[in-house]
Amino acid sequence: MNPYVNMAVGALLATVFVMMSVSIASEGIFHSGAPEKPGFAIAAAETPAEGAGGEAAAPAVPIAQLLAKADAKAGETVFKKCQACHDGTKGGPNKVGPNLFGVVNRPIASHEGFGYSAAMKDFSKGGAEHWTFDHLDHFLLAPKTAVKGTAMGFAGLKKDEERANLIAYLATLADTPVPLPDPNAPAPATN
Repeated sequence: MNPYVNMAVGALLATVFVMMSVSIASEGIFHSGAPEKPGFAIAAAETPAEGAGGEAAAPAVPIAQLLAKADAKAGETVFKKCQACHDGTKGGPNKVGPNLFGVVNRPIASHEGFGYSAAMKDFSKGGAEHWTFDHLDHFLLAPKTAVKGTAMGFAGLKKDEERANLIAYLATLADTPVPLPDPNAPAPATN
C-alpha cells in the first residue's frame, strides 16, 4: 500500500478518535437529566372575536347603524383586498372564491359554477339562508369563526368602519342595488 494512503487513513482514524473522546468527555461534564415536565407551557388568551361557545361574537355596533355612515367609495378601496380571490363584475369569472356581483341578499352558497365547501353548504341550510347585511357583517368580521371549516382563508376585517364601507360597496354591485337597512330598526336576532 502507498505510504501516503496509510498516512491519510491514520490521520482520519486519529481525528475520529479525538472527536469521539471529546464528545464522550463533554457529555460527562455537561450532562443534564431528562426534565420532569417536557416542553413549555404556552398560555394563550381567548380572542375577543369569539363568544363563550366558540361562535363569532356579535359586532359591538349593529350593521344598520354602521351602514348609515358608511362610504361605498372607501369600500371600493377595501374591496382591493378581496380581488385576489373574488371578482365583482357582472358576469365576471369565479376565481378562488365566487363572483360577488349581486351578493347582497343572494342565497348563501348558490353562485352558479362555484364549488362551495361542505361547511358553507351546511351554513346555507340548503339555500334557505341569504347574505343579509347582518350575515355579511358577522362573516367578514371573522370568516373562520362564523363558518367553521370554511375554505376562505381571509382573517377578517376587525374595524367596524372598514367592514361597513366594504358591505356598502358590495350592495352597489347589482343591477338593482339592495337598499341599506334602517339604522333605527332593531337589530335582527342572530342564530
